[in-house]
Amino acid sequence: MATLRDIRRRIGSVKNTQTITRAMQMVAAAKLRRAQDNALKARPYAEKMGEVLSSLALRTQGDAHPLLERRETKRSRTIVISTERGLCGAFNNNVLSKAEGIIKEKKKRSIETSLVVVGIKGRDYFKRRKYDRHQEYIDVLGDLKYSLASDIGRDLVAAYGDKAVDEIGLVYTKFRSTMRQEVVAETLLPIKPMETEPGESVIDYIYEPDEERILKEILPRYVEVQIFKALLESAASEYAARMMAMEAATKNAGELIESLTLSYNKARQATITKEMLDIVGGSEALK
Repeated sequence: MATLRDIRRRIGSVKNTQTITRAMQMVAAAKLRRAQDNALKARPYAEKMGEVLSSLALRTQGDAHPLLERRETKRSRTIVISTERGLCGAFNNNVLSKAEGIIKEKKKRSIETSLVVVGIKGRDYFKRRKYDRHQEYIDVLGDLKYSLASDIGRDLVAAYGDKAVDEIGLVYTKFRSTMRQEVVAETLLPIKPMETEPGESVIDYIYEPDEERILKEILPRYVEVQIFKALLESAASEYAARMMAMEAATKNAGELIESLTLSYNKARQATITKEMLDIVGGSEALK
Protein backbone atom coordinates (compact mmCIF):
# COMPACT_ATOMS: atom_id res chain seq x y z
CA MET A 1 0.00 0.00 0.00
CA ALA A 2 1.33 3.45 -0.93
CA THR A 3 2.47 5.61 1.96
CA LEU A 4 1.42 9.22 2.48
CA ARG A 5 4.83 10.35 1.27
CA ASP A 6 4.48 8.32 -1.94
CA ILE A 7 1.07 9.82 -2.66
CA ARG A 8 2.33 13.36 -1.99
CA ARG A 9 5.21 12.80 -4.41
CA ARG A 10 2.82 11.44 -7.03
CA ILE A 11 0.52 14.47 -6.66
CA GLY A 12 3.49 16.83 -7.02
CA SER A 13 4.70 14.98 -10.11
CA VAL A 14 1.28 15.12 -11.77
CA LYS A 15 0.94 18.84 -10.94
CA ASN A 16 4.30 19.50 -12.63
CA THR A 17 3.15 17.57 -15.68
CA GLN A 18 -0.11 19.52 -15.73
CA THR A 19 1.82 22.80 -15.70
CA ILE A 20 3.83 21.66 -18.72
CA THR A 21 0.80 20.45 -20.70
CA ARG A 22 -1.09 23.68 -19.95
CA ALA A 23 1.88 25.74 -21.15
CA MET A 24 2.14 23.65 -24.34
CA GLN A 25 -1.59 24.10 -24.93
CA MET A 26 -1.25 27.89 -24.69
CA VAL A 27 1.78 27.93 -27.01
CA ALA A 28 -0.02 25.78 -29.59
CA ALA A 29 -3.11 28.02 -29.37
CA ALA A 30 -1.00 31.13 -29.97
CA LYS A 31 0.78 29.57 -32.97
CA LEU A 32 -2.48 28.19 -34.33
CA ARG A 33 -3.93 31.66 -34.92
CA ARG A 34 -1.12 32.68 -37.24
CA ALA A 35 -0.90 29.29 -38.96
CA GLN A 36 -4.66 29.24 -39.53
CA ASP A 37 -4.60 32.73 -41.04
CA ASN A 38 -1.77 31.74 -43.40
CA ALA A 39 -3.53 28.55 -44.50
CA LEU A 40 -6.85 30.29 -45.14
CA LYS A 41 -5.19 33.10 -47.07
CA ALA A 42 -3.25 30.71 -49.32
CA ARG A 43 -6.19 28.39 -50.01
CA PRO A 44 -8.22 30.55 -52.49
CA TYR A 45 -5.18 31.30 -54.68
CA ALA A 46 -4.06 27.65 -54.77
CA GLU A 47 -7.55 26.37 -55.52
CA LYS A 48 -8.14 28.90 -58.30
CA MET A 49 -4.74 28.08 -59.78
CA GLY A 50 -5.73 24.42 -59.74
CA GLU A 51 -8.94 25.24 -61.63
CA VAL A 52 -7.06 27.27 -64.23
CA LEU A 53 -4.48 24.54 -64.81
CA SER A 54 -7.21 21.89 -65.00
CA SER A 55 -8.93 23.98 -67.64
CA LEU A 56 -5.60 24.50 -69.38
CA ALA A 57 -4.93 20.75 -69.46
CA LEU A 58 -8.29 20.27 -71.20
CA ARG A 59 -7.44 22.76 -73.94
CA THR A 60 -3.77 21.92 -74.49
CA GLN A 61 -2.11 18.98 -76.18
CA GLY A 62 0.09 16.78 -73.98
CA ASP A 63 3.16 17.48 -76.10
CA ALA A 64 2.90 21.23 -75.43
CA HIS A 65 4.91 20.81 -72.20
CA PRO A 66 6.45 17.79 -70.41
CA LEU A 67 4.33 18.42 -67.29
CA LEU A 68 1.13 18.04 -69.33
CA GLU A 69 2.11 14.65 -70.69
CA ARG A 70 0.00 11.73 -69.51
CA ARG A 71 1.53 8.26 -69.66
CA GLU A 72 1.09 4.82 -68.20
CA THR A 73 1.97 4.84 -64.50
CA LYS A 74 4.91 2.55 -63.78
CA ARG A 75 6.79 4.73 -61.28
CA SER A 76 5.14 6.97 -58.71
CA ARG A 77 6.50 9.47 -56.20
CA THR A 78 4.53 10.65 -53.17
CA ILE A 79 5.16 13.65 -50.93
CA VAL A 80 4.22 12.89 -47.31
CA ILE A 81 4.00 15.79 -44.85
CA SER A 82 4.33 14.84 -41.17
CA THR A 83 5.65 16.84 -38.18
CA GLU A 84 8.99 17.44 -36.50
CA ARG A 85 7.67 16.77 -32.99
CA GLY A 86 5.10 14.55 -31.32
CA LEU A 87 2.52 15.27 -28.61
CA CYS A 88 -0.17 16.06 -31.19
CA GLY A 89 -2.52 13.13 -30.71
CA ALA A 90 -3.14 10.84 -33.68
CA PHE A 91 -1.98 13.46 -36.21
CA ASN A 92 1.11 11.63 -37.48
CA ASN A 93 -0.41 8.17 -37.20
CA ASN A 94 -3.32 9.22 -39.43
CA VAL A 95 -1.26 10.79 -42.22
CA LEU A 96 1.44 8.10 -42.21
CA SER A 97 -1.09 5.27 -42.20
CA LYS A 98 -2.82 6.91 -45.17
CA ALA A 99 0.46 7.16 -47.06
CA GLU A 100 1.41 3.58 -46.26
CA GLY A 101 -1.99 2.40 -47.50
CA ILE A 102 -1.42 4.20 -50.81
CA ILE A 103 2.03 2.61 -51.16
CA LYS A 104 0.62 -0.88 -50.58
CA GLU A 105 -2.22 -0.27 -53.03
CA LYS A 106 0.24 0.83 -55.73
CA LYS A 107 2.45 -2.15 -55.01
CA LYS A 108 -0.48 -4.46 -55.75
CA ARG A 109 -0.73 -2.76 -59.16
CA SER A 110 3.02 -3.29 -59.72
CA ILE A 111 3.73 0.45 -59.50
CA GLU A 112 7.18 1.32 -58.16
CA THR A 113 6.77 3.94 -55.43
CA SER A 114 9.30 6.33 -53.87
CA LEU A 115 8.75 8.95 -51.18
CA VAL A 116 9.58 12.57 -50.50
CA VAL A 117 9.23 12.84 -46.71
CA VAL A 118 8.80 16.14 -44.88
CA GLY A 119 9.23 16.04 -41.11
CA ILE A 120 11.23 13.93 -38.66
CA LYS A 121 8.28 11.79 -37.63
CA GLY A 122 7.64 10.70 -41.21
CA ARG A 123 11.35 10.10 -41.82
CA ASP A 124 11.62 7.84 -38.77
CA TYR A 125 8.41 5.96 -39.59
CA PHE A 126 9.36 5.05 -43.15
CA LYS A 127 13.00 4.44 -42.25
CA ARG A 128 12.00 1.74 -39.77
CA ARG A 129 9.86 0.10 -42.45
CA LYS A 130 12.60 0.41 -45.09
CA TYR A 131 10.53 2.19 -47.72
CA ASP A 132 12.28 3.91 -50.62
CA ARG A 133 12.85 7.51 -49.53
CA HIS A 134 14.04 9.56 -52.50
CA GLN A 135 14.37 12.78 -50.52
CA GLU A 136 13.97 13.90 -46.90
CA TYR A 137 13.33 17.37 -45.51
CA ILE A 138 13.76 17.61 -41.74
CA ASP A 139 14.03 20.52 -39.28
CA VAL A 140 12.32 22.76 -41.84
CA LEU A 141 8.77 23.10 -40.49
CA GLY A 142 9.47 25.47 -37.61
CA ASP A 143 9.49 28.52 -39.88
CA LEU A 144 7.71 27.74 -43.14
CA LYS A 145 8.90 29.62 -46.19
CA TYR A 146 7.99 29.42 -49.86
CA SER A 147 11.58 28.49 -50.65
CA LEU A 148 10.97 25.05 -49.10
CA ALA A 149 8.06 24.39 -51.47
CA SER A 150 10.18 25.71 -54.32
CA ASP A 151 13.02 23.28 -53.52
CA ILE A 152 10.66 20.31 -53.30
CA GLY A 153 8.77 21.33 -56.43
CA ARG A 154 11.92 21.89 -58.49
CA ASP A 155 13.10 18.33 -57.81
CA LEU A 156 9.70 16.84 -58.63
CA VAL A 157 9.26 18.85 -61.83
CA ALA A 158 12.68 17.70 -63.04
CA ALA A 159 11.86 14.06 -62.23
CA TYR A 160 8.54 14.18 -64.07
CA GLY A 161 9.99 16.06 -67.04
CA ASP A 162 12.84 13.54 -67.35
CA LYS A 163 10.31 10.65 -67.14
CA ALA A 164 11.95 9.33 -63.97
CA VAL A 165 8.42 9.14 -62.53
CA ASP A 166 5.02 8.93 -64.21
CA GLU A 167 2.90 10.24 -61.34
CA ILE A 168 3.39 12.57 -58.38
CA GLY A 169 1.06 12.50 -55.38
CA LEU A 170 0.68 14.48 -52.18
CA VAL A 171 -0.50 13.26 -48.76
CA TYR A 172 -1.08 15.83 -46.02
CA THR A 173 -3.56 16.93 -43.34
CA LYS A 174 -6.06 19.59 -44.38
CA PHE A 175 -7.25 22.07 -41.77
CA ARG A 176 -11.04 22.09 -41.46
CA SER A 177 -11.49 23.55 -37.98
CA THR A 178 -9.85 23.51 -34.58
CA MET A 179 -11.76 20.32 -33.78
CA ARG A 180 -11.40 18.63 -37.14
CA GLN A 181 -8.47 17.92 -39.45
CA GLU A 182 -8.73 15.69 -42.50
CA VAL A 183 -6.00 13.60 -44.15
CA VAL A 184 -6.20 14.01 -47.93
CA ALA A 185 -4.36 12.45 -50.86
CA GLU A 186 -4.08 14.46 -54.08
CA THR A 187 -2.45 13.95 -57.47
CA LEU A 188 -0.14 16.81 -58.44
CA LEU A 189 1.03 15.44 -61.77
CA PRO A 190 -0.28 14.66 -64.29
CA ILE A 191 -2.82 17.47 -64.09
CA LYS A 192 -6.33 16.13 -64.41
CA PRO A 193 -8.25 17.89 -67.23
CA MET A 194 -11.42 19.68 -66.22
CA GLU A 195 -14.59 17.67 -66.73
CA THR A 196 -17.09 18.99 -69.28
CA GLU A 197 -20.76 18.35 -69.86
CA PRO A 198 -21.75 16.19 -72.85
CA GLY A 199 -21.95 18.36 -75.95
CA GLU A 200 -20.24 21.32 -74.25
CA SER A 201 -17.92 23.18 -76.60
CA VAL A 202 -14.38 23.86 -75.45
CA ILE A 203 -13.02 27.30 -76.33
CA ASP A 204 -9.26 27.56 -76.82
CA TYR A 205 -7.20 30.15 -74.98
CA ILE A 206 -5.26 32.94 -76.64
CA TYR A 207 -1.72 33.08 -75.21
CA GLU A 208 0.29 36.25 -74.78
CA PRO A 209 3.22 36.38 -75.45
CA ASP A 210 3.12 32.69 -76.56
CA GLU A 211 1.99 29.28 -75.36
CA GLU A 212 5.46 27.85 -74.77
CA ARG A 213 6.63 30.68 -72.52
CA ILE A 214 3.38 30.76 -70.54
CA LEU A 215 3.39 27.02 -69.89
CA LYS A 216 7.09 27.02 -68.99
CA GLU A 217 6.42 29.65 -66.32
CA ILE A 218 3.05 28.64 -64.90
CA LEU A 219 3.29 24.84 -64.69
CA PRO A 220 6.31 24.62 -62.31
CA ARG A 221 4.77 27.47 -60.30
CA TYR A 222 1.55 25.45 -59.99
CA VAL A 223 3.43 22.52 -58.42
CA GLU A 224 5.21 24.81 -55.95
CA VAL A 225 2.00 26.61 -54.95
CA GLN A 226 0.14 23.35 -54.28
CA ILE A 227 3.01 22.05 -52.14
CA PHE A 228 3.20 25.32 -50.19
CA LYS A 229 -0.55 25.26 -49.58
CA ALA A 230 -0.25 21.68 -48.27
CA LEU A 231 2.58 22.71 -45.93
CA LEU A 232 0.51 25.59 -44.52
CA GLU A 233 -2.58 23.39 -44.12
CA SER A 234 -0.51 20.74 -42.34
CA ALA A 235 1.06 23.31 -40.00
CA ALA A 236 -2.34 24.69 -38.95
CA SER A 237 -3.65 21.15 -38.46
CA GLU A 238 -0.63 20.21 -36.34
CA TYR A 239 -1.07 23.13 -33.95
CA ALA A 240 -4.80 22.46 -33.66
CA ALA A 241 -4.17 18.76 -32.95
CA ARG A 242 -1.47 19.58 -30.38
CA MET A 243 -3.67 22.16 -28.65
CA MET A 244 -6.52 19.65 -28.33
CA ALA A 245 -4.17 16.87 -27.18
CA MET A 246 -2.60 19.08 -24.51
CA GLU A 247 -6.03 20.31 -23.39
CA ALA A 248 -7.12 16.69 -22.91
CA ALA A 249 -3.86 15.88 -21.09
CA THR A 250 -4.32 18.88 -18.76
CA LYS A 251 -7.88 17.80 -17.99
CA ASN A 252 -6.80 14.22 -17.33
CA ALA A 253 -4.04 15.43 -15.03
CA GLY A 254 -6.60 17.46 -13.06
CA GLU A 255 -8.83 14.41 -12.66
CA LEU A 256 -5.85 12.32 -11.56
CA ILE A 257 -4.86 14.96 -9.00
CA GLU A 258 -8.38 14.90 -7.56
CA SER A 259 -8.30 11.11 -7.34
CA LEU A 260 -4.86 11.09 -5.69
CA THR A 261 -5.91 13.83 -3.27
CA LEU A 262 -8.92 11.75 -2.25
CA SER A 263 -6.68 8.71 -1.75
CA TYR A 264 -4.26 10.84 0.28
CA ASN A 265 -7.04 12.14 2.53
CA LYS A 266 -8.38 8.62 3.08
CA ALA A 267 -4.93 7.29 3.91
CA ARG A 268 -4.26 10.23 6.23
CA GLN A 269 -7.59 9.74 8.00
CA ALA A 270 -6.86 6.04 8.37
CA THR A 271 -3.45 6.84 9.89
CA ILE A 272 -4.99 9.32 12.35
CA THR A 273 -7.69 6.83 13.33
CA LYS A 274 -5.08 4.10 13.87
CA GLU A 275 -2.97 6.41 16.05
CA MET A 276 -6.02 7.38 18.13
CA LEU A 277 -6.92 3.71 18.62
CA ASP A 278 -3.34 2.99 19.71
CA ILE A 279 -3.53 5.84 22.27
CA VAL A 280 -6.89 4.67 23.61
CA GLY A 281 -5.70 1.10 23.74
CA GLY A 282 -2.57 2.09 25.63
CA SER A 283 -4.61 4.19 28.05
CA GLU A 284 -6.96 1.29 28.75
CA ALA A 285 -4.01 -1.03 29.33
CA LEU A 286 -2.62 1.27 32.04
CA LYS A 287 -5.84 1.17 34.05
